[in-house]
Amino acid sequence: MSAISSVRAVAGALLRAQGRGAWRTLSASAAPQQTLRSQTEKHEGLFKVTMLPGDGVGPELMHSVKEVFKAAGVPVEFDEHHLSEVQNMASEEKLDEVVDSMKESKVAIIGKIHTPMEYKGELASYDMRLRRKLDLFANVVHVNSLPGFKTRHNNLDLVIIREQTEGEYSSLEHESVKGVIECLKIITRDKSQRIAKFAFDYATKKGRSKVTAVHKANIMKLGDGLFLQCCEEVAELYPKIKFDTMIIDNCCMQLVQNPHQFDVLVMPNLYGNIIDNLAAGLVGGAGVVPGESYSAEYAVFEMGARHPFAQAVGRNIANPTAMLLSAANMLRHLNLEYHSNVISDAVKRVIKVGKVRTRDMGGYSTTSDFIKSVTDNLHPHYGAHGRHGRIRHIH
Repeated sequence: MSAISSVRAVAGALLRAQGRGAWRTLSASAAPQQTLRSQTEKHEGLFKVTMLPGDGVGPELMHSVKEVFKAAGVPVEFDEHHLSEVQNMASEEKLDEVVDSMKESKVAIIGKIHTPMEYKGELASYDMRLRRKLDLFANVVHVNSLPGFKTRHNNLDLVIIREQTEGEYSSLEHESVKGVIECLKIITRDKSQRIAKFAFDYATKKGRSKVTAVHKANIMKLGDGLFLQCCEEVAELYPKIKFDTMIIDNCCMQLVQNPHQFDVLVMPNLYGNIIDNLAAGLVGGAGVVPGESYSAEYAVFEMGARHPFAQAVGRNIANPTAMLLSAANMLRHLNLEYHSNVISDAVKRVIKVGKVRTRDMGGYSTTSDFIKSVTDNLHPHYGAHGRHGRIRHIH
């Protein structure tokens, strides 16, 4: 009984903390550009960005980002930190160092921080604790087919928006009696409204026409029922955006059969994790889909499908596409449009030509081969158009 009381106390504290949060518009969530510029622009025009290489091939991918940034002359200075549970480089002190860096930079690029399955006395992983400390409530994954790279479904263009601070990832578990584990799923009105409004603001800002709320309210009538109710209430405030709902299991099937029907999808935590990975598989896998996470103050750029790809460590075979596209999105967030376009165009040009592809894309090229090809494709912009010339984008 003491264990149950303890868990209920923690749950109550969590709910009270959530109730104090105010849900904001997308512009507030993504940090206004003027404020961002004043907070991150450093001496000699450099922008400070927090970097967490993470585990698996993360450090190799971050090296790729550095190489491309150097070749493109990107005015960014990385403040690099290492936070890893599997490499024994995780502690409260290191976590606080990362948070302090983020408080100064407001922007980060991170690799996958792997979460061990073994229980060592702490239910919440360092990855989850970092996201909670920064209140990174909205995870956004833009699933977009790459020109020249054929997959089962082509010309896909959909966005998955996932609430990632509560739900099944609340880290509230206990053994009520021997052999019986209770795992609490937390759904709150404040956070459900906040992610719903973020999704509709995103759709409005990006010129999208439809938002689909994904749920399992037919079974979890109270928890997912509340999430669905909040989405319906927020949808009424956006009459120009079409709104529909879909049960999670049907959504998985529909994504495989007819993914073109979707535009923007919004969902609770666990469903978002599953759908992110499923949708990434539709356009080529974890190596090609970028992602990002937002709070009211911070923006974190990462891979859309978070995999450490540990079996590829040191073999020079990891696909840097997703991380490079995510880095380009980060530059756009920093209002460095020119550098963002140069890098994303170079990556897409390499893929479209098709001569240099890593193994996951059906080729035999190494990570180094891919990076060299990308950097070679940066230079025509500089030579032909100059630093601020017009650029023909790759679509």
